[in-house]
Amino acid sequence: MKGLHKVTFILLVIGGLNWGLEVFVVGVGSFLPSSIATLIYVLVGLSALVEIFTHKGNCKECEVKGGGAPSMGGM
Repeated sequence: MKGLHKVTFILLVIGGLNWGLEVFVVGVGSFLPSSIATLIYVLVGLSALVEIFTHKGNCKECEVKGGGAPSMGGM
């Protein structure tokens, strides 16, 4: 599962950067053929779903310790 988590994290970063670049009309959809861009969008969407359903098991910060609410780090 650790490898899957790394792949989904990388795809989510790529997706987030692409959304930011779309503001300037230089995102993935602007340069790649539509079929490849669609494939990338589907992979990013699937990565988001994987992270939604598996994040708690992969994230040390989300573990509940002592039965209380998860720690908010330095907040």
